[in-house]
Amino acid sequence: MRVTAGTAPTLGAMMNPIPPTTPPSGQSAAAPLLAFVGGGNMASAILGGLVAAGHPANRVVVVEPYAPQADVLRAKFPGVRVEAAGGAALDGADIVVWAVKPQVFAEAAAPCAPWVGAALHLSVMAGIRSDAIARATGAERVVRAMPTTPALIGEGIAGLFARAAVTPADRAAIERVLAPTGETLWVAQESDLDAVTALSGSGPAYVFFFIEALMQAAADMGLSPEQGRLLAQATFKGATSLARASDESPETLRARVTSKGGTTHAAITSMEAAGVKPAIVAALRAAQARAKELGDEFGG
Repeated sequence: MRVTAGTAPTLGAMMNPIPPTTPPSGQSAAAPLLAFVGGGNMASAILGGLVAAGHPANRVVVVEPYAPQADVLRAKFPGVRVEAAGGAALDGADIVVWAVKPQVFAEAAAPCAPWVGAALHLSVMAGIRSDAIARATGAERVVRAMPTTPALIGEGIAGLFARAAVTPADRAAIERVLAPTGETLWVAQESDLDAVTALSGSGPAYVFFFIEALMQAAADMGLSPEQGRLLAQATFKGATSLARASDESPETLRARVTSKGGTTHAAITSMEAAGVKPAIVAALRAAQARAKELGDEFGG
C-alpha cells in the first residue's frame, strides 16, 4: 500500500483522464472539468482546497438540490456553477465526485448516468461499493475513497480503492483532487476499505472520545474546563507529531515515558487491568463489521 502526502498542486497540470485535443500554438489545455454531485461538508472541503490551489472556478459544476446549501456554495465559491439537478449540466465532465448520502445515491445517479459514462468517478460516500457505482453510472473507471473529517482543515487521510479499469494517470488525477484534504493511502482490495473505515474513517470520534475522558479527569482533579481542554488537545497533538517524526515504534516511545513505579506506570497498569486495549480492538472490529453490513445493505 502506498502513502502519498497531500501537497495541493494545481490541477491545471493534471493529466486529463479524457485525452484533450492539442491546443493551438501558444495556448494551454483547459483544466479538467470537475463535477460534484452533492455539495455538503466533504465536497466543500475538496472544492475549497482545489480552488485555493488554483483550479479555475469556472471549470467546476456542483449539483446541489438543497437550495440553502446551493446559495452557500455560490457565495463561497464565486464562478462555480451550481445546479439544482444533474443531467446535461454534467456533459463533458472529466471527473465526477460523488458526495451524496448513500441512501439517495441511486436517485441522484439516475439523471446523471447518460452524461457521465466516459468520466473518471470518485466516490466519498460510505457504504456504496464500486460495483453499484459502475452499474448506476455506466462507468468502469471508479475510485472509492474513505476520507476523514480532519479533511475539512487539510489534515485528513483518505483510504482509496481503484477498480481494474482505473489507469495510473487516473490514480494520479485522484490524488491531486484529494491532495488539499490531506494524505492518501491505496488499498489492494475493496473489502480493505471496511477496515479503513473502522480505523481512520471513524477514528476522529475515538480521539474526541478520549479527549472527553481526559477533560473529565482534569475536572475531577480540580483543573478548569479550559485548562483540561488545552492540556488534552496539546498532548494528543504533540504525541502524534512525535510518533510520526520518530522511527521508533509506539511501544518503544511509550516505554520511554513509563518508568517503573512512576505516575505513567500507574496509569498504564490501571488501563491494562481495565482491559482498555482489548476493548479498543473490539470496538474497531465492531465498526468494521458495521461497514460491511452497510455495503451489503446498499448493494454491491
